[in-house]
Amino acid sequence: MRRKATLGLLAVTLAWGATFIWMKQAMNAIQPEIELYGRTPVVAALVGGRFLIAFIALVLVSREAQAALFNPELWKGGGILGGILLVGFITQMIGLDSITPSTSAFLTSLYVVFTALITTKITGQNVTRTMIFGVALATFGAGFIEGPPHLSWGWGEILTVICAFFFALHILFTQQITQKMSPIGVTSTSFLVVVLGSLVVALLTAGSSTPDTIAVVVNEGVILPLLCLGLIGSLFALLLLNILQRHLHPVQAAIIYALEPVWATIFALGLEMTDWTGWIAVGGSALLAGNLMVELRETATTEHALIPETNQSSRPPDSVLIHLGQEE
Repeated sequence: MRRKATLGLLAVTLAWGATFIWMKQAMNAIQPEIELYGRTPVVAALVGGRFLIAFIALVLVSREAQAALFNPELWKGGGILGGILLVGFITQMIGLDSITPSTSAFLTSLYVVFTALITTKITGQNVTRTMIFGVALATFGAGFIEGPPHLSWGWGEILTVICAFFFALHILFTQQITQKMSPIGVTSTSFLVVVLGSLVVALLTAGSSTPDTIAVVVNEGVILPLLCLGLIGSLFALLLLNILQRHLHPVQAAIIYALEPVWATIFALGLEMTDWTGWIAVGGSALLAGNLMVELRETATTEHALIPETNQSSRPPDSVLIHLGQEE
């Protein structure tokens, strides 16, 4: 199951890499509205539209998602995950307005480091030296894949670090909540929380022009990218994440997620939105090395833990049988 989860989360990073292209297309199509109404309300409208599409699609195809809307416990879990997602997405996009993409990539990738640090404090799970080295490689690779970031601390950088912190919290809370609650149910309620939260942000920042701001989601050039963002970037990716991440260590999951800029760079190269540089090879190689190091080490550790000592009987210890039963 752990190997299936690894492959599934790799598919999540592939979907997230594509969202970079779709979001850029949507933002380019509404530059006049951004200048007229401001970036924050327009960003809130896009985030809300994206998650509204995902919510409607999920509720239409899943009775479990429908039932979750009448379950207070699932609203509690969805409220936590949805609130974290809302802050993470909005702070990232607002911060990107005043910093370069490479700087944003580097600072956002700090969620790998934050996940490792918070894990040792909150969850009580040990972080091995192999994981620490994998974290370092993944952070370096994600940050330098577009070239060395040029940091000069301002509001853009601060907001992006805040975004990285909240993405780390999302990884950790997903780990805890989806082990106790229905992943589909929590996904449904969290989507609706993001939609409602985005509407509140738009109302607070746009004022009387809120209806015009929200209308940007139906602008020509926005509808198709927004459908892709909602159905693939939110519904597919986050539903798969909520179902599978619970089978991995949160730090291992964070390192896998750091592959997102690799896919984004590949898509950008294919669409001629960026040029090839040696840093792409350096950053991509570091990311892959960090992932492989953690994956191979964890596989070896797991397999070793399931092999009884040679001087014991052929029957596995009770603890091993319990472990296997939990895996099934």
